[in-house]
Amino acid sequence: MSRQLLSMALAPLLGLFILGIGNGFLASLITLRLDAAGASVTTIGWVSAAYYVGLAIGALFNDRLLLRIGHIRAYACFASLVAVTVLLQGLWLNAELWFILRMIGGWATLGVYLVIESWLLTAADTRVRGRLLALYMISLYGAGVIGQLLLGVADNAGPNQPFMVIAMLASLSVLPLGMIPRVSPLIEHAEPLSPWRLITVTPTGVMGCFGSGLVVSAIYSLLPLYLQRSGFEVQKIGEMMAVVILGGMLLQYPIGRWSDRHDRQIVLILIGVVMALLCVAMMWMPQLPWLLAVVLFLLGGGVFALYPVAVSHAADRAPAGALVRMSQGLLLINALGATLSPPLITPLMTHVGDPGLFVALAGLGAFLVAFFVWRRSRRPAPAPVAPFTSNPPQSVVGAELSVTDALVQGAIEHEHQEDLSQVVPDVETALPDERANSADGPATREEAVTEKAEDDTTRP
Repeated sequence: MSRQLLSMALAPLLGLFILGIGNGFLASLITLRLDAAGASVTTIGWVSAAYYVGLAIGALFNDRLLLRIGHIRAYACFASLVAVTVLLQGLWLNAELWFILRMIGGWATLGVYLVIESWLLTAADTRVRGRLLALYMISLYGAGVIGQLLLGVADNAGPNQPFMVIAMLASLSVLPLGMIPRVSPLIEHAEPLSPWRLITVTPTGVMGCFGSGLVVSAIYSLLPLYLQRSGFEVQKIGEMMAVVILGGMLLQYPIGRWSDRHDRQIVLILIGVVMALLCVAMMWMPQLPWLLAVVLFLLGGGVFALYPVAVSHAADRAPAGALVRMSQGLLLINALGATLSPPLITPLMTHVGDPGLFVALAGLGAFLVAFFVWRRSRRPAPAPVAPFTSNPPQSVVGAELSVTDALVQGAIEHEHQEDLSQVVPDVETALPDERANSADGPATREEAVTEKAEDDTTRP
């Protein structure tokens, strides 16, 4: 990566990293604090869902706010609001208040992501977006790992100090972007494809992204609760959560590259099978820390790879002109799944106990396998049009980061090949009449196809 590109991307990535540490820390901290205060599983689920409701609202409307007030001011406002909501949670432990604060915090956090991702989007052209995405993924997941490890530090501090630390991190994240000596990038209002249009184009991609939202949200929100009620100390819970995120960070790209060389539907089926088997193992295996860490590492690798592989599968079918809107629409589908996950799973945990989390995830994995197998029987996956890229962006504007130059070029070539394949049967049928009625007509099938390709190339 060039020094110029790194200098342009360094400030937003540093801001993302600082904020991401606090965000990862807060997600598990809220679950553990509510459980220690005697809140029910259902209450914890609704408070967790409030954050994703805020994310979804921000994904729909925050880009309009950026267009009005600019990136730097918007980032400062959003980060300050994140800090205020966190401090208020530290002052009053009340589930109803926390529901509202988490929703506001999710809305503000999405605004921060939107600023960072739109800045990265304009930092370089499509030829280097793959490298930007790699740096983005390292920053996002690396911050999540560090944030989870801070849970052990919080266990030795007072009740308010962890929230103060998180608020400080949110405030500090403003500094890198605030010191950038350049004008704010210009963005356009995002218009994602509608859910019904996405279902028509790529049912497998829609279900994969929706299922990913369900699973990842449950992992972040409810796995710390399960571990705490299983007798693990707070420090060990932080370590186990860090292992899950580390698995997602390290295994996502190898799984994605594997999907480049094989049928992506097969890879999605295998991810569902492995997820279901690992969740069943979690219900029956002995509580040995090292064995639990191995299973959670593999589980994290599978569930975090589900979304990018599903998006890559969808991109293999999408026209080049619809790639950006499709990526944005799939991101909203993922956010919908994340919002519904805790309220849907916590009633099962109430009725069958804490292992109900893995009963639900195992059932979801089995359902995804059945759906992917059914879709494969109806419509096999196309050949990949471009190499796999990770899809960590959090906002609909940032979703454009995943539309790399290789992906656009691959989609255009795929469209051209489909046009030719549709022309060939018509040419073969028409050739006898053309030879009989026109001395200037094409004499062979190959000549007819060549003429059609030349027409497509020169057509304005």
